[in-house]
Amino acid sequence: MEWLLAHGDELEDSSLPPAKENAQTVNTMDKVRDQSEPSQSSVPSTSSATEANEAANSLKCEECGKLFVTQLEVEVHATKTGHSKFCESTEQKKPLTEEEKKEQLRLVEMKIKEKKKEREEREKAEALEREKNRIKAGKEYVAIKKKLEDDELKKAIELRKREKEEDRMARQRIKEQIEADKAARRAKAAEAAGTPFVSPTVVSSPKPAVVSKDYTETKLQIRLTNGQSLTQSFGIKEQLSAVRLYIQMNRTDGEGPFLLMTTFPKKVFQDEDFDKPLDVLGLVPSAVITVSKVLN
Repeated sequence: MEWLLAHGDELEDSSLPPAKENAQTVNTMDKVRDQSEPSQSSVPSTSSATEANEAANSLKCEECGKLFVTQLEVEVHATKTGHSKFCESTEQKKPLTEEEKKEQLRLVEMKIKEKKKEREEREKAEALEREKNRIKAGKEYVAIKKKLEDDELKKAIELRKREKEEDRMARQRIKEQIEADKAARRAKAAEAAGTPFVSPTVVSSPKPAVVSKDYTETKLQIRLTNGQSLTQSFGIKEQLSAVRLYIQMNRTDGEGPFLLMTTFPKKVFQDEDFDKPLDVLGLVPSAVITVSKVLN
């Protein structure tokens, strides 16, 4: 405690100096000891010469004049200040009074509190920075995850579109082949009967009305079987199958087959409707689609 009070002004959170500086300090202390120990040849031969040399009571820093009692105090001072010139001194280090001890103790405690406060503030700032980095990383992860999910949804819709188009083309080819076979059989039968064969006239079905305004999107409200609703925007050229896929991926009323219908006008969509664009089905610029379960 005495040393702590005497050197309270030197209390500091510092690392040890480089090895070169420590070596310089040690060499300096060796010089001090060498100077304080006279060689064998210089020792006076008379007792009167010995009594003339006063005993050293302390070690003194020649650069700042401070007095030290122990070797440890000298090393601490040299480490902190970089001073390297020390010598023995007959001066006695004046002991601290009670008031000085209390003041030194107060200063030491104050410095300890300051160091503790600085450390706590530094740790708090580091923790805050770590939390910011964690939040930032979390947001980036969510953004990346959402993008991947959107990409997967787009891929699934495109794949479904291609599959439906391939199925439609395959059915069309089969239908054309069937019609060609029928026509060939009728022609053969007519030839066998000696009557001319008349090719049937194909009556084209009327095209559904197309929305005249230049809409690019339509907003659909999808009412599920549990009373909840989904709202989503689709491109007017997207097929109804894209809406069905969206319902399958986002419905909250369980799984299982379902039908899609509109109330005004009353219409239940059939399999062939899922290949048609939304504008052709009259679902632009907005519409309400109701989901109903398929009864076994």
